Parts: sequence; structure tokens; C-alpha cells
Amino acid sequence: METQRQHRLVSTLKDDFAAGRIDRREFLRSATLLGLSVGAAYGFVSHVTGESVIQAARADDMPRGGRLRLGMRVQATNTPHTVDTNEESNILRQVCEYLTITGQDNITRPYLAEGWEVSDDLRTWTFRIRQGVKWHSGREFTADDAVWNILHVLDDNTGSSVQGLMAAYMLEDYDTGEVNAEGAPIIGKRLWKDDAVEKVDDYTLRLNCKEPQLAVPEHFFHYPFLMLDPAENGFFGPGSNGTGPFELVEATRSEKAVLKARPDYWSDGPYLDTLEIIDLGIDPAAAIGAIASGQVDGLFLTTSDQIGALEALPDLEFYSVVTAETLVCRGKCTEAPFNDPRVRKALRLATDQQIVVDAALQGHGLVGEHHHVSPIHPEYAELPKFERDIAAAKQLLDEAGYPDGLELEFTYSDSRPYYSLVAQVYQQQWKDAGINITLNSIPADLYWEVWDKLPLGLTPWYHRPLGVMTLGLAYRSGAPWNESSYSNPEFDRLLTMAEGIVDAGERSKVMAEIETIMQEDGPIVQPFWIPLSTFFHSRVKGFRMHPSGYIFANELAVEA
Repeated sequence: METQRQHRLVSTLKDDFAAGRIDRREFLRSATLLGLSVGAAYGFVSHVTGESVIQAARADDMPRGGRLRLGMRVQATNTPHTVDTNEESNILRQVCEYLTITGQDNITRPYLAEGWEVSDDLRTWTFRIRQGVKWHSGREFTADDAVWNILHVLDDNTGSSVQGLMAAYMLEDYDTGEVNAEGAPIIGKRLWKDDAVEKVDDYTLRLNCKEPQLAVPEHFFHYPFLMLDPAENGFFGPGSNGTGPFELVEATRSEKAVLKARPDYWSDGPYLDTLEIIDLGIDPAAAIGAIASGQVDGLFLTTSDQIGALEALPDLEFYSVVTAETLVCRGKCTEAPFNDPRVRKALRLATDQQIVVDAALQGHGLVGEHHHVSPIHPEYAELPKFERDIAAAKQLLDEAGYPDGLELEFTYSDSRPYYSLVAQVYQQQWKDAGINITLNSIPADLYWEVWDKLPLGLTPWYHRPLGVMTLGLAYRSGAPWNESSYSNPEFDRLLTMAEGIVDAGERSKVMAEIETIMQEDGPIVQPFWIPLSTFFHSRVKGFRMHPSGYIFANELAVEA
């Protein structure tokens, strides 16, 4: 095994932080991604600033035993590498784990991998597997298991969204020799070279990348990228093997999931005996009633229209965090009229984002800018404010061949009450530009069966710690989660360039070009950024709000 080395840019980051050229968050994020341990990174911050490092609660301070009941949708989890909601992942992550973990502070840490080193050119990443971790079956977790999982998520036949993150540096396009219904060649993706994923020894693996990449450790915590037992061939259900703190003993879709604690868990916790997840449906009043009556001890997430009623209840603790979660309206770029960028921009010009925030979120949100890069992302570039302009929208529609406007059907899920409010505001605003939309609300389960096929849809996108991660998942050409089928070679080129730049300031310069492309040519209307919030009973201990809404049940305890 190689001796651990410090990446040359860590010294530069230390100098920049000490001189005040970068802030604390950017230093911690970048230095740890480059392989500096979290303890060493926080220690350096403490040395420079005099800040004390906050210690986590000691295990012997936590109550032990008991059952925690969480109100959350219970959805299908049988193919973890293709899950597309946080609710699914919050069941899976209690049983199966990740090579890395991005905490509530947005800092990525080692997990099943105990550490990593990266070459100076960001093209060779070497991960050291934590020794002594065992599957529930008793077999040790090794590099063979990790390599199988990496190859499985990158396999075209799996259809995992991980491809969208890793395609630029791990895959290449190739002609499959098949044609589609229109007679065009079907292009597939495969490893760019045979040893792109390399087992070095039983506890070491290496990624040999085609392009420089900064965020490999954060990609490993993308929520479908769970480490599954290769013997189960990518499938999951009650009794499935894992390395996590719980085992799934019962799962009934739309009803309940029950997880039992593992006394032999390799890391901290679990402190609970049982985690029970109860599906309360989509009615906001049902969630309020469930926690008020003691049916559940906490809720997965709450919406702005629930907060007032929940704050009035006794013995509840409120948790909230600023995030890069959002809700985008997108057209299908392969279908008329959205195959014309002038139509796509006309929708943006016909929208007043602040009115959407006020109506749908009761003002509890930050105005979006139609490019899906959040101000909390380190590479965010501030552009001139995007203003509503009805005259310009009408002119673009006229130039695109729609002088009399458009008649469109707009489909969205019923899973959150504010989705319909957003749709109604669009309906009112776009009418001013001659765009008339018929609203089509469908059940959440049905929406996720067709979300990437709809001509015009409304889709939530969760928080990611880096803007380049979201853009790669959602808009890179050919990515499995590219629901709009957007394809822009210059966007792809700039995104790949940005992914290889460590310095957030330099990355921001490239991001300014990407954001401009999104505003001028991109597929989305993005009204806002959404803060996440929830409530737990005060007897629940150890809960911390994660910006992605992730639940780590091994950290939780319940007082009797």
C-alpha cells in the first residue's frame, strides 16, 4: 500500500486561508476533498483563528434502546443504484453505506473508505478501504466489493444517475451497433480504458480518470451510490445484506418500514432498538395530526404551510437549514416547441420569481436565477438580475414561429401542496405572454414513472454541495437524469473544465459562462431555492438537519 501524501495544493489552500483569501468553509471543503483529514483541517482552522473545534456528543451521553417513529413516505427500494428520491435513500442508508459521507456541515469525510490520495493533476484517485468492517453476514468488506459497486453504477444496463456525475472522467461514448426507431445509431457508454477502475490490493482501489476531477469523494456520497453486496446483484429488500447500523425487517410500500438495530455495527451507535417509518401520505394535515397525537416522534420534512401549526404544539423542536434544493419547470428539448431555445427563454422571461416565492413558499425561499447554481455553492457566479420582460417573451415566441402564443399541458406531482401553487402562478403569469397552460396534477408514484418523458414537467432537485454536481446530473448530454434531454456541447465542455478546477474563484469564472448558457439556452424555469425544515419531539436526541434531508438513524436516540 502506498504511503499517504499531502496534495501540493493543500499548502496553497492553507496559505490562502491564513491570508484571508478564502473563507473557512471553502478551505475545509477543498482541503478535505484533496485528502487532508477532517481533524487536521479543523485543527489548522483552530490554529489560525483560535476557534475551538466543536466535539460531537459522547456515546455514553446518549439514551439507549427504544423505538423512534418517523413520518415519511415509504417507497420502493428494490434497486438502490437507481433510486431517485431521498425518502428511498433514507431507508436504504440505514442498511447499506457509502465510501464517503458528506455531513451536515457539507464537509465530505471518509467512511467505508478510511482515506484517499489524489495526484497533482487530479486524474488519479487512490482510496484506502477501512479494514475490519464486516457485512451483516460476517464477511469482511474489501476493495473487491467497492470495485463491483463502481462498475455496476457505471454500467449502461444499470441506468444509474451516477453516470451523470462520472461520465466526463470515467466513461467514453461508443457505437453499440444498434439503431433506434428512427434508424439513428444507438450510442452507449463504457469505461474509457480497461483499468479505469483498478483494484490495487484487498484494501486499496484506484480510479484512473480521463479528465481532472475535484469532486470524486463527493460523488461517492451521491445517494444512489450505496455499497451493495455483490452477491445480491444490485437488488434489495427485507433481509438484504449491508454494512450499516440497521437491517430492514419489514417494508410495505405506502404503509410502513421497520428496521432493527445491529448490535455489531462497526461505527458509532446505533442507540435505538428500532426505527419505524410510517407513511402519512401527502396531506399536510395528516402529518400535523400524527405528531400532535403521538403517532410519530418526528417528520422527514415539513413545508412552509405546516410550520405555524407545528410551532404551536408543545414539546416539539424546530430544525431548519439553508440548502440548494429547488423546483424546476423544464421542457423536453427534443420535442416542439421546446426544441427551440427561444421558446425556452420566453418561459423564463414570462416569470416573476419573487411572486412565485411569495405565493408558493409564503416568502420562505430565495429567488432563483434559472441556471441551477445556488449562491451557497462555492463556485456560484453572480450575474445581472434576470428580470421579467413580457414584451421580450412575446418577441421571442414570434421569432420562433408562434405569433399567436402557445397552448401547453403542464404536468406535476401531487406530493407537495406548494407544487400546485407554483403551477397556478405560472399559469397566471405566462398568460400575459400568450402562453396558455392546462394544469395536470398526477399522483407522486405515477409522476416518477414518467418524469423524464413529459413534454413539460415540474421536478424537485435536491441539494448537492457543489454546483458542478447538480449540473452534471441534470444537464450533461446523455446523463440518465437529464430529464429535459438538453444537449449543448459548449456547456458540456465548460462543465468538464470546471470539474477539474480546485480554486473556487477560478472555477467561478467558468461557472459564469455556464450560468449564462443556462439563462440564454437552457431548458429550465427556476423560481426559487428552498430551505429545509422539520420538527421532532424534544425526547428525540442527536438529530441534526442535513441540507439534503438525509436521516442518519445511528446518531438518534429517544428518551424514555
